[in-house]
Amino acid sequence: MQGMHPHMVIGRDKKEIAGKTLDKSTVRRVLSYADRYRGALIGFILTLFASSLLSIVPALLVREIIDNAIPNSDRSTVNRLAIIMAIIAIVTSAISLLERWWSARIGESLIYDLRLQLFDHVQRMPMAFFTRTQTGALISRMNNDVIGAQRALTGTLGQVVSNAIVLATTLVAMFILEWRLPLLALALLPFFLLPTKRVGRVLQGLTREQMGHNASMNTTMTERLNVSGALLVKLFGRHETETEQFGARAGAVRDLGIRSAMYGRAFTIGLTLVGALGTAVIYWVGGRLAISGSISIGTVVAMGLYVARIYMPLTGLTNARVDVMTAMVSFERVFEVLDSQNPIVDRPDAIELPKATGAIAFNNVGFTYPTTSNAPASLEAETGSVSSETPNEQVLGGVTFDVSPGQLVALVGPSGAGKSTLISLLPRLYDVTSGSITIDGHDVRDLTQQSLRGAIGVVSQDSHLFHESIGDNLRYARPGITHADMRAACQAAQILDAIESLPDGFDTIVGERGYRLSGGEKQRVAIARMLLKDPAIVILDEATSHLDSENEALVQAALATALDQRTAIVIAHRLSTITAADVILVLDGGAIVERGTHQELRDAGGLYSELYQTLVRGDGTGA
Repeated sequence: MQGMHPHMVIGRDKKEIAGKTLDKSTVRRVLSYADRYRGALIGFILTLFASSLLSIVPALLVREIIDNAIPNSDRSTVNRLAIIMAIIAIVTSAISLLERWWSARIGESLIYDLRLQLFDHVQRMPMAFFTRTQTGALISRMNNDVIGAQRALTGTLGQVVSNAIVLATTLVAMFILEWRLPLLALALLPFFLLPTKRVGRVLQGLTREQMGHNASMNTTMTERLNVSGALLVKLFGRHETETEQFGARAGAVRDLGIRSAMYGRAFTIGLTLVGALGTAVIYWVGGRLAISGSISIGTVVAMGLYVARIYMPLTGLTNARVDVMTAMVSFERVFEVLDSQNPIVDRPDAIELPKATGAIAFNNVGFTYPTTSNAPASLEAETGSVSSETPNEQVLGGVTFDVSPGQLVALVGPSGAGKSTLISLLPRLYDVTSGSITIDGHDVRDLTQQSLRGAIGVVSQDSHLFHESIGDNLRYARPGITHADMRAACQAAQILDAIESLPDGFDTIVGERGYRLSGGEKQRVAIARMLLKDPAIVILDEATSHLDSENEALVQAALATALDQRTAIVIAHRLSTITAADVILVLDGGAIVERGTHQELRDAGGLYSELYQTLVRGDGTGA
């Protein structure tokens, strides 16, 4: 829906919206959720039933006062009936509190369960899922749609059950008092049912579109209001354009909200009008019957009170289909995400990786980015996200090499050669398209993902730090570490002095994505975090690219010690990293075109020699 003027979206053919129907499988799944809270639902329904039964009594007491107590000047009966009314009011209030407790318990439990399932499911999705969806759209599903689903189960369900009980009990009481008047009231039922189907479909379609625009608006806010987005907007001076585009999305939500409100209000007014006319008819016919002596005045008054109790729940039940159809849209959107398939999962017979020695083998590995992200189509449509990955184009082909335990392997090559893709296959951020990758002789696909990734430490070019304290970011690698462990790792990463010079030390909040730290400081914290993980295999993806020459020399010395007895695969453009490697693999066009030591490759005079000369000029050092 992006790129479309909001009024064009709102003004689309009403037949398209009205044609949408409720998915029966969604209803079945909603009922399965309801079954989880069976005990609470039973308690909820029992309180509704008790409240409905008690609500019948006051009209009967009024009838008794009018027909008997007042004509007979029986003050004691009036006093007794008034006290009973007061007691009923108190008991009804207590039951109402209990009813609300059951309702809240069901609703909040549902929100918790859905959010937890969504969070867990999305976190396990492959990287392709995240490269083609945006955070704002996912957050919208976990917030707005989950709350909408909760309202569907507690609000709508509660109203349906309550209205049904009130209607049934009131009709029974009316038929006991006088059978002709309730039949007259029910004669107006078709006027309640006729408009429901049409209005329900229209409101369902409007609700679905409104949620889509809300997700788009959330995406805009998430991207533009974080540190990187705000900085980009300021540097390009795009404030007015961004405000205009956000206004268009917010305007679409506003216009859809107005249409939805007007449809709902017009529908309610129509039903209320029918109910008011029905009440007038009851008083007209009942009054004439009372004048003729067929029924008592108290019965007419009681019937007048009851008829309002018929039309209110009748309006609610007639409107229930509308409410259910619009509320179920939230469940549909939540289930869309939960139903997205994850192609990278543990095999049923997956094993734990024993303590790894770090022997790695790439065996004729080929890789092509997947043609689909497995994200719901609605997520991609809402965000209009564009991935840098090119499906169907082979990125790696026939890659074969071995890494012995403790070896340092450097990957070099021009941009787009496939270096980052190659190292992303080792921890199974993606799965190979062909061939295999083994660690200590185990195919990585035969290992549990937790044990596989537990053996691998990664420091990327732009390492992510959470908006938490430095200590919390370090403990993310190994919860429960001591302060001494953190100091030792930071000392090895040459960042301890900088941390301890801060007023709050390890309790310093780093800011979103670590923006309160310099690039070099953030990178060294990330290196310290990797050292705390103590992996057998280390992947460094341009890990020293943000460091100046002095800091780089210190970190390189620290890494030399830290990488001792560990296997390391390094993507680097710095000469100091490359020349220290045991083996250099030169990639070009997704294939290894050269391999050997630094001196061997220089003497060969191939692509590496050309890249080396470029690096020499870039570093300003001599050959």
